[in-house]
Amino acid sequence: MYLNEATLLNNVRLRYLKDKIYTYVGNILVAVNPYNDIQDLYSTQSISRYRGKSLGLLPPHVFAIADKAFRDMKVLSQSQSMIVSGESGAGKTESTKYILRYLCETGGYAAGPIEQRILDANPVLEAFGNAKTTRNSNSSRFGKFVEIHFSKSYGVVGGYISHYLLEKSRICSQNVDERNYHIFYQLCSGAPAELKMKMGLGNPEKFHVSVIFSSSLTRILKMPLVQYLVNRGSKTQHTRNLRNDASDFVKIDKALDTLGISAGDRQEIYTIVAAVLHLGNIEFENDVDDSHGGSRLTPASLKSLEEASRLMKLDVGELKLGLAFRTMQTACGDVINVPLKPREAASARDALAKSMYSRLFDNIVSRINASIPFQTSAFYIGVLDIAGFEYFPKNGFEQFCINYCNEKLQTFFNERVLHHEQILYAQEGLQVPRITYADNSDCIQLVEDKMGVIDLLNEEGKLPKPDACHFTAAVHKNLHGHFRLELPRCSKLRQHRELRDDEGFIIRHFAGAVCYETAQFIEKNNDALHSSLEALVCEAKNHFLKSLFETVDQPKRSGKLNYVSVASKFRGQLNELMEKLQSTGTSFIRCIKPNGKMAPKDFDGGGILSQLQCAGMGSVLKLMQQGYPSRTGFQSLHEMYKQYLPGKLARLDARLFCKALFKALGLNDTDFKFGVSKVFFRAGKFAEFDQMLKSDPENLAALVDRVKQWLLRSRWKKVQWGAIMVIKLTKKIEYRRENLIVMQKMVRMHQARKQHQPRYTGISRLKKLQAMHAFKRNENIIHLGLPYGINLDHMQRIASELKANRENSLSIVANLDRNLMAAITKIKTDDKILRSTIEADYVEIVTRVNKELILLDKKLEQQKTAEEQEKLRRIQEQMEADRKREEEEKLRVAEEATMKRKKSQIEVQRRLEEEEVRQLEAQAVKAEAERETIAARHRLNTTQFASMSVEEAMAKAIEEDSLARQQLEQERRDRELALRLAREMGVQVIIPCLFDEEVAANQWGSGAASPVKTDPTKYDLTKWKYSDLRDAINTSCDVDLLEVLKALSE
Repeated sequence: MYLNEATLLNNVRLRYLKDKIYTYVGNILVAVNPYNDIQDLYSTQSISRYRGKSLGLLPPHVFAIADKAFRDMKVLSQSQSMIVSGESGAGKTESTKYILRYLCETGGYAAGPIEQRILDANPVLEAFGNAKTTRNSNSSRFGKFVEIHFSKSYGVVGGYISHYLLEKSRICSQNVDERNYHIFYQLCSGAPAELKMKMGLGNPEKFHVSVIFSSSLTRILKMPLVQYLVNRGSKTQHTRNLRNDASDFVKIDKALDTLGISAGDRQEIYTIVAAVLHLGNIEFENDVDDSHGGSRLTPASLKSLEEASRLMKLDVGELKLGLAFRTMQTACGDVINVPLKPREAASARDALAKSMYSRLFDNIVSRINASIPFQTSAFYIGVLDIAGFEYFPKNGFEQFCINYCNEKLQTFFNERVLHHEQILYAQEGLQVPRITYADNSDCIQLVEDKMGVIDLLNEEGKLPKPDACHFTAAVHKNLHGHFRLELPRCSKLRQHRELRDDEGFIIRHFAGAVCYETAQFIEKNNDALHSSLEALVCEAKNHFLKSLFETVDQPKRSGKLNYVSVASKFRGQLNELMEKLQSTGTSFIRCIKPNGKMAPKDFDGGGILSQLQCAGMGSVLKLMQQGYPSRTGFQSLHEMYKQYLPGKLARLDARLFCKALFKALGLNDTDFKFGVSKVFFRAGKFAEFDQMLKSDPENLAALVDRVKQWLLRSRWKKVQWGAIMVIKLTKKIEYRRENLIVMQKMVRMHQARKQHQPRYTGISRLKKLQAMHAFKRNENIIHLGLPYGINLDHMQRIASELKANRENSLSIVANLDRNLMAAITKIKTDDKILRSTIEADYVEIVTRVNKELILLDKKLEQQKTAEEQEKLRRIQEQMEADRKREEEEKLRVAEEATMKRKKSQIEVQRRLEEEEVRQLEAQAVKAEAERETIAARHRLNTTQFASMSVEEAMAKAIEEDSLARQQLEQERRDRELALRLAREMGVQVIIPCLFDEEVAANQWGSGAASPVKTDPTKYDLTKWKYSDLRDAINTSCDVDLLEVLKALSE
């Protein structure tokens, strides 16, 4: 059979439709709420039938799990725990009641006084801690861990109840079509008329008709409009109530009496409940006469204020002042009253009501524990009833805490069921593949570790003005990048995506992602009552109410910094619970809600599959598919079935009995496995085996025959194997005898090698010191025990190279050689020498060789250093002489160059003067020629002009003028370019200007006959590079410079 979620869902569906609401998944019980009574399912006969029966022998039942826990406690001498989990409406409370009933009647007798008190504690806790919701008419709004303690003889000696996370917000407000805690309605419906009058619940003509009762009760009772019992968001006139509150009150009163709570104490409890109701009817409005924006009671609330004051035995004025004002003390010690706005006053009223009711609930649990005390306890069985994983369209602080608890429980489930199961397989030697499962420890760390969500929430609550948006932003900032944390915009629901980033966050739990809206996180996490209200209650004359606030174990608070929040308290309680669960054996019951309409025979497959996945059944199915979920010890199986077999077979050894039984039945080897102490079965195979064994007598007789045949065959095989083993042993003895001489030879060889090998090794190492020719220089040559390259030949070569103390060094080397030969001779002559002596001699010689080698190396290095220094001195002297010669040569060359440069400058000056004279003469000749040319051209033009028309003459004149202008412009550009190049070169140049004598005069100065002569000393060519000289020759227009360069080249 292939196991997966689909086959499990189908199996659960088929069984549920047949009124078989229980199903085993391994050793885990899946319980589906039937929403109706099934005849004889929980009768006394059923308790007797399941008592002492192993799991799987009878149909699945919650009694079987309870009996398994009881038997495990007896057999293993270990306390046990049973974890009952599931959604609201899945039947956790009812399953817990039946488990406690079975354990209290486990001795086979009706419940005694202690057992009856344990059973009566359940209806009391339901009345004060359960309420009707849209998913369940009797929903537990708190978690509890009920311990039943047993003596050494396994009788019930007492009990203890721990409770977790009471939903206090329900006291003041409920969702649409939901109710407050049952006790409020039971007190209003079932209390005697005298008690109701005393509690101020009478006088129906002065009150409106309540909308919280069923139609039948509404016709009988006319009760006041109690605001804490009204669904303010409901538009209907009444809600569906499946409970008879009047009769339930009688049962609760009787149960409190059974628990040892006197009539007077019960009346005090009812007084606190009635006071909470009257507080709910107090409402506030704006005080128009108060300039500070304060509030005042509405006229309709004065009667409720008086009733609440009377029940609390407080002065009406003091209670009114305490609700409408906040008393504060300044640093100077002055007491001031700060008026509260209507909303703030309503919050103070609700805080007082929640504090009174929660402390009352704690007191009731303490009284229950006091009524079931135990002096000594050998073991206990604990039943944990706590809400399963929750996710709604709108999730708040309560869902955050519940899902955090389920994360812890899921981690425990993974460790106890999956991890320990695989450890058992390994211990028993079963080759089962390892099952992987999701590790959610990082999600727990996100919530509870330092600076996790809880710490950030507590830090925000300590601020003077805490803000939910600031808290949410701090969560996203400090935990940014965590795999389990996301922004609301990442949700798959449109409603969540519409939230801002500072309005909520998403945590990816093991069962799925949940979006939490943080608007009321800080308010619901604040478990503190303002000091002014707490002081007011402590001054009440109602001693019971006063004791509730005085006996609460809490630290003295001087401010918000020492405040312990609800989340911190819940975290501490969970850690204590986990420690208890870790120290006990564990059974799991997963309660399933079949539909959301609370209707029988209605199977919602999608919802049930989701619940199975949240319960971790997927990993369990994988383990069952590859593992062996059913198991039993060999002795237990022998005791269980020996009555069905003849005496000869019953007297067999337990393991042999089981093996013979399985072979006779023809079971497939893949359906079971033999471990070290247990036999393991595949899923469903143990039931088949049991059915086959308990079949009709004819089949049983045939089964016995097959067992006998298998025993004969197995014994004959043992005889055959025995003979074969004797023959093999004989052959082995002969083989050993033949090889005995070889063994002796090898032993002697080993002994001789063990005796003489150290001598050979020592001599070899010493000879290597003496005659090793391969030398390798190493900086670590001094290291003891690494003599590679260290030998006397090398030392002798070093000593021969020395110039000073050579004879002394050679004598030292010779002495070392003699010591080395003496050590070799000692080892050769003494055959009893020890390895330690050889090693000591070797180490001593190596040490001496190293020491002398270091000295020789130092001497050689010093000698080489001295030689190098002498060589360096000679080189320096030679370099100094060369430097002086070079300097002298440079001076001589410089003087020659200077003389040559002066000569060239004189020659250049002479040539410049001659050139100037030639240019002046040429200019004069050229000017005369131009004048003659102009005159001839004028004459020619005059002649031509006479023959030309006026228009042609004008055109020709314009053309000639244009050509003359272009020639002048070109000459001007050439002149400017030459001047710019001359300025860049830093020289002066003579540029004849034949076309404009006036311009030339301006250039060379008026009245100057020749250009300014260049200073001959400005051409210091000794500092010029070759490239500069080359570029000057190729590009310069400076005639003087070119003459100097030409003279220098000659």
